[in-house]
Amino acid sequence: MSTNGFASSLSLCNQSASTNRYAGGVFTIFFRVAAVTKKMASLDRVKVLVLGDSGVGKSSLVHLLCQNQVLGNPSWTVGCSVDVRVQDYKEGTPDEKTYYIELWDVGGSIGSASSVKSTRAVFYNSVNGIMLVHDLTNKKSSQNLYRWSLEALNKDSSPTGVIVSNGDYDREQFAENPVPLLLIGTKFDQIPENKRSEVLTRTAFLSEDFNAEEINLDCTNPRYLAAGTSNAVKLSRFFDKVIEKRYFTRDPSQMTGFTDRKRFNFKSLHYD
Repeated sequence: MSTNGFASSLSLCNQSASTNRYAGGVFTIFFRVAAVTKKMASLDRVKVLVLGDSGVGKSSLVHLLCQNQVLGNPSWTVGCSVDVRVQDYKEGTPDEKTYYIELWDVGGSIGSASSVKSTRAVFYNSVNGIMLVHDLTNKKSSQNLYRWSLEALNKDSSPTGVIVSNGDYDREQFAENPVPLLLIGTKFDQIPENKRSEVLTRTAFLSEDFNAEEINLDCTNPRYLAAGTSNAVKLSRFFDKVIEKRYFTRDPSQMTGFTDRKRFNFKSLHYD
C-alpha cells in the first residue's frame, strides 16, 4: 500500500465538525469522513499532535502529508483539525504492516487565558508523537516551540511563563522523553540564499535541544517530500518510531501516549 497519503487509498465523502463546550470555552474538531473498506477500518492507529504558532503553515503541512496535494486556500484552524495518513510500518521488510497516522492540527493561539489552555488540554490526551512546526522566516515562532512543548508535555503548565533567552537549557530532559518528536521548519523557499546557512545553523540548536530530527521544506512544493529524499526518509522514520513506541514497546507506561508521563520542568531555556 502506498504511503503517499490518505487520498490515494481512500475516497473522501465529506467533512464534518464536532463542536463541544469545555472548561467554559468552545472547541471544534474537524474530521475528514472517509468511505473505507472493511480491511481499512480495522487498521491500528496512532495519534500525532501538530503544534506551533498560528500562520506557520501547520494546516498546509498536514494537507500535504495526508492528501499529497498543496492546500490551495489555507484558513485559520479553530480548535483542532484532524486528518489521516496511511503509513506502511517497516516497509519492504517481513514485519511490514499498515497503520493510520492521525494528525491533530491544534489551533495556534499561544494566549495566556486559562480558558484557552484548558480548551487545548483536551487534545493532549493519549498522544503518541508530536510534530513541532515553526516558520523559518519568523524567529519568534521558533522560540515558541519551547512553550508549545512545555504545554503539551505537562498539559497543566502555563506556556507563557517560559524563559526562552539568556539561560541554560537542560537537553537531558528531552533525552529521557518517551514521546517521539519531529521538528519541521516551513517557508524554506522564502529564506534568501545568502541567509540560509545562518538560519539552518540556528535551527540546528533546536534539533539538539529537542533531541529530534529536523525537516525543512516549502509546503507549496511537494518535491520536498518526494520519495527517496532525505525529508521523506526522516518522516517515515519518525512515523515508524511513533508506531514502535505505541505498539511494540515493553514499557506499559508508554503504550497509550503520555497521559501518565513524567512531568517536564523547564527552569530556564535558551535560544541563541
